[in-house]
Amino acid sequence: MKKFFVLLLLVLPAVLLTVNTGSSPFAFATEDELDEELVDVETEDAAVVADETEPEDEPETTKSPDADTFLLFTRPLHAVGSQLELPAGYPVEFLVGFTNKGQFEDFVVESVEASFRYSMDFNYFIQNFSAVAYNREVKPGHEATVSYSFLPSESFAGRPFGLNIALNYRDGRGNQFSEAVFNETVQITEIDEGLDGETFFLYVFLAAIVILLLVLGQQFLGSYGKRKRPTTTARKVVETGTTSTKDVDYEWIPSETLKQIQNSPKSGKASPKQSPRQRKAKQGLQGGN
Repeated sequence: MKKFFVLLLLVLPAVLLTVNTGSSPFAFATEDELDEELVDVETEDAAVVADETEPEDEPETTKSPDADTFLLFTRPLHAVGSQLELPAGYPVEFLVGFTNKGQFEDFVVESVEASFRYSMDFNYFIQNFSAVAYNREVKPGHEATVSYSFLPSESFAGRPFGLNIALNYRDGRGNQFSEAVFNETVQITEIDEGLDGETFFLYVFLAAIVILLLVLGQQFLGSYGKRKRPTTTARKVVETGTTSTKDVDYEWIPSETLKQIQNSPKSGKASPKQSPRQRKAKQGLQGGN
């Protein structure tokens, strides 16, 4: 039985390889995988092409043939043909003009509103600004101008956004119109004019260094001047003593002492018993004689 089982294991693979059934099971599995990969690739390509060719939606706008509008930025100033740059954290002001070109119907300028949109798709709102109501009536052949301002957030600095400014008005029959007087991509810029804490302390540090250098320079110049100043020679005080006998006062000497000095020998040698005062007095008397 074991020999038969071993023989069957040896013969069965050879029979399977030699017998041609028209298609192999392994071939079927490989073809299925290839087909699935091809289908996936085609599907992804089709999706990418569809995304690329899909046109961008724009905000719905309606305009009356008897009305004409214009826009003028007063802060900041904007040159036609260049991208508008709005400073973050600073108010933006503009004027919206409306002209009634009709001959019979009146128009009413109701409101002006503005909003930031996603720059790649203007249908996505980023920030809506408050709508300002005017309700100003414009007769046929007349014009009206309204002002509007908004403040871009400082968090939007350095990013592009789509700015949409819409003017809402109606005619005498009650038909509503909403015209986009401005619908372009703007750049929000950052203006660094304030003195922040780091800059303030930097200026203080630099001022302290300058003051320290000035003090050190003054000390150095003072010590250097003292070294260069010529030294004055001190005058030697010589004690001359009472070499002149004319100014000697003998009144305070007792008369007995004077007699002894006068009677003493004039050899010039002083006796050992005489004091220095007696010797000076004797010399004075001798000189006076």
